[in-house]
Amino acid sequence: MLDPAPDHRQARIPARPGASTRLEVATQVLAGLALLGILQFHLLGSLLAGLLVYELVHALAPNRSGTLVQHHTAKVIVVALLAAVIAALVGAAILGLVALLSSGSDNLSLLLRKMAEVIETLRSHLPPWALDVVPEESTELKNASVAWLRDHAGQLRSIGQDVWRALIHILFGLVIGGLVAVSRETGTGERGPLVQALTTRVRLLAAAFRSVVFAQVRISALNTALTALYLLVAVPWMGFPLPFTKTMVGLTFVAGLLPVIGNLISNTVIVLVSLSVSPALAAGSLAFLVVIHKLEYFVNARVMGGHIHARAWELLVAMLCMEAVFGIPGLIAAPIFYAYLKNELSRQRLI
Repeated sequence: MLDPAPDHRQARIPARPGASTRLEVATQVLAGLALLGILQFHLLGSLLAGLLVYELVHALAPNRSGTLVQHHTAKVIVVALLAAVIAALVGAAILGLVALLSSGSDNLSLLLRKMAEVIETLRSHLPPWALDVVPEESTELKNASVAWLRDHAGQLRSIGQDVWRALIHILFGLVIGGLVAVSRETGTGERGPLVQALTTRVRLLAAAFRSVVFAQVRISALNTALTALYLLVAVPWMGFPLPFTKTMVGLTFVAGLLPVIGNLISNTVIVLVSLSVSPALAAGSLAFLVVIHKLEYFVNARVMGGHIHARAWELLVAMLCMEAVFGIPGLIAAPIFYAYLKNELSRQRLI
């Protein structure tokens, strides 16, 4: 039985008439198992790095029908060089971000310890009218928060081996993504039904990655730029220099790549560090963050809704379920995997 005609208003990748429905279902199940295996064996960094290089090469490579590079060998060389340059730039950016957050006097470990100290001495940072709200004795929530922050601050100093393993996985992902992109951009000849079906799964996943990640990068960049202006310009101008500003700006960008929940993470960090300086500054920081995130909410709804047709509650449910099963990697992967699922369902005209 042949696949039904694709709905071009919804489907990103048209159905291939040469692939049977049974083969389509088999490759969909295989793709789902592969994605779950990637989370189970901690290979998400490799997948994201590979998809990033794949999409960048696809966006920047010479057009197949263009006149700039017509000879097949020349095109292979051009695309291979482009993939190598992109992989090198992405790798350098990742290493730079890791160095920014893990070295110097403003590293992430010290930031977590500072947050633990603020929570532990919360009453001393609050104005008199707010003291009645906070109990005098430490509550279970307060103790748990302090313990969690201190434990993770210590872990950050002892995960060097895990960091290097993750970086090696990312390096492999960059190389694999570049090789797959070169194969796609320079491939010739007709492929068998199984290869066509598997290629469709890859393209649908890449389309989901492009929809979610590239849109979220733009949103996070806007958020980070406004936050950097506040932390690096406005706060010092008001006479309240904050510690860990460099780390908080970097953390704002990284956390902002997580839809919805990323803002809560960065906001909590900034408000707690502001509270260590002054209650008034903490209130001002909270007010500023509420304003810019209201602006970001409309941008997010327009961008994300237009790309994957998903409401905020849909993403939250997906992230909650994935985090419960796979932890932080599941939380990161949830928007991409959910967008991929919607691409598959839309292609079959089920939604």
